[in-house]
Amino acid sequence: MTRSHTKTPLAGTPSLLRAINDRAALELLLANGPLSRTQIGTLTGLSKPTASQLLARLEAAGLVLPVGTTAGGPGPNAQLYQVNPAAGYVAGLDVTNSQVRVAVADISGTTLSEHVVPTKGWQAAATVPRVADAVAGAVRAAGLAEDALHTVVIGVGGAPDPVTGKLRYASHLPGWHAPRLVEGLAEAIGAPVTIENDVNLAAVAEQSSGAAGGFEDFVLLWAGEGTGAAIVIAGRLHRGFTGGAGEVGYMPVPGSPVRDVRRRNSGGFQELVGAPAVRALAKEHGIAAPTAEEAVARALATPGAGDAFLTELAARLAVGLAVIVAVVDPRLVVLSGGVPTTGGERLRALVEEELARISPARPEVRGSTLTGSPVLIGALARALAAAREAVFSTH
Repeated sequence: MTRSHTKTPLAGTPSLLRAINDRAALELLLANGPLSRTQIGTLTGLSKPTASQLLARLEAAGLVLPVGTTAGGPGPNAQLYQVNPAAGYVAGLDVTNSQVRVAVADISGTTLSEHVVPTKGWQAAATVPRVADAVAGAVRAAGLAEDALHTVVIGVGGAPDPVTGKLRYASHLPGWHAPRLVEGLAEAIGAPVTIENDVNLAAVAEQSSGAAGGFEDFVLLWAGEGTGAAIVIAGRLHRGFTGGAGEVGYMPVPGSPVRDVRRRNSGGFQELVGAPAVRALAKEHGIAAPTAEEAVARALATPGAGDAFLTELAARLAVGLAVIVAVVDPRLVVLSGGVPTTGGERLRALVEEELARISPARPEVRGSTLTGSPVLIGALARALAAAREAVFSTH
């Protein structure tokens, strides 16, 4: 018997193609705003009948809405469509030791509300219900039903262990170390919850809508009350075996005290560029300020002493960066957090100059271009990606 060379059609191929085309159209509508059937057909390469069938499917599934018609062009006006904002809602949280900031957005990415709750006086045992109350407050402010959320992403100054799920490097956040923390939050909030390192989320924000747009390999250095880094390789966050990649506050560098594992938060890069160190350095130069950010702001307005302070601060930041870039060799370094943001272009240029002087690697150094909380922006971006993947793939 001669074996036939005729290929057997793949089962489900038509439905797979429809799903691919539907997803492509939804992504185009998210990126470009309202589009007509003809525009969608042109951008996807689909025929007019196929584009019409696609839009009918998406409208029936509640994923797109007609939103008016084109005007001013030759020929009859064409119906325009956009992604239905009500197809899904998400929340992002930025958690610090002083407050919980919550934002709620619809699936198009439009932020509907923000809600800030101070954490002073919170008991550790009440963390889960208090966080759930903060999310509920943001949902109410957005005018949504209490069960409207599809996905919640929370940014914290720590790293969830990928094996145990326990939050590590977060001794400053009482109540965030419960064995069933994620499950407890999901039950209290009423939606799936993901916890992510806050600096990693800042990197997600810079990659999606900030200074790292278009970069596949970059490092984000965060300097503020705490110190941390996010490492992106081939477009993906590198978290490390235990989730602790980027915990550079503990990194021994020239000029920093040797870390003593018996003493919490002792030694390392944090003691060179953390907020207490920045305030102390400013005081040495005759600049007194209650916060690190205020010290940097006053230095910018104080010629002489301020210049000397900023130069030394830049040198400290560059020392830590030199260690990081020697290992990772990124194309770009993004400076973020309260200290670099306040220092602006002046501090950025000093860091780039000092890094070029002491390191053979010469990545471009950029300051964050985001306004508001980069952690919150990144949490929303990550939540939106998860919600869209689920909602757009199941209609």
